Amino acid sequence: MTSESEAGASDPELARRLQILSTEHWGLLAARSTAQSEVLSRISIHLTLVSAGLVTIGLLGQASGFASWFPVAAISILGFIAAVGLLTLMRVLVVAEEDLMYVLAMNRIRAGYQRLDPTAAELFLASVHDDELGMTVTYSFLRRRGSLEQVLGSSAMLSTLVNGTVTGMFFGGLSAFLGAPQPGSVAIGLSSGLAVVAAAVAYGGYRFVSVWRTYPPLNPSAGPPAQWRMPA
Repeated sequence: MTSESEAGASDPELARRLQILSTEHWGLLAARSTAQSEVLSRISIHLTLVSAGLVTIGLLGQASGFASWFPVAAISILGFIAAVGLLTLMRVLVVAEEDLMYVLAMNRIRAGYQRLDPTAAELFLASVHDDELGMTVTYSFLRRRGSLEQVLGSSAMLSTLVNGTVTGMFFGGLSAFLGAPQPGSVAIGLSSGLAVVAAAVAYGGYRFVSVWRTYPPLNPSAGPPAQWRMPA
């Protein structure tokens, strides 16, 4: 719907508004692309370190005949990888929130395009609403994806599982080195890994929920989009 100020605006004024919206839109796209590229690079570096570290541990064990210094070297390598993984996971969660921020901002801009030209806006598949439903539509145009599907298939979950596994190996190996019995070391490693996964999932969920508790949508949705109501 065109506002009264836009209905009475001259062509130069509308063109200026369109240019401002387009400039902001491209700036958001560039920032979103940069953030996604950076976090994917961080994940790749982490996975490379995990692979290289485990291979190094195996080669050190074979070359040294599992000498007395081998456990210290192995635990040190696992500790370093776990620390890098924790930093990577923190960045992944931050970028996930940043991506949500960019999506909502671009939804707002589409609402501005809609007010300037309602006819052209009919072609949009991405949402013009900056609320939770509008976010969901922009992330999945044609059907509503389940929350579990979205979470399990995310880069954050991949990073969480890898970091949980390495952290479990680190604490399990450390406890064995300090003299804990084998069943106890396995239990410590398993509980440590599960604790990392549970903490990351809980913290990520808290960050997501807290956004909608504090963020006031400027253009909330009136209902599900038309493409979601189409028969299969």
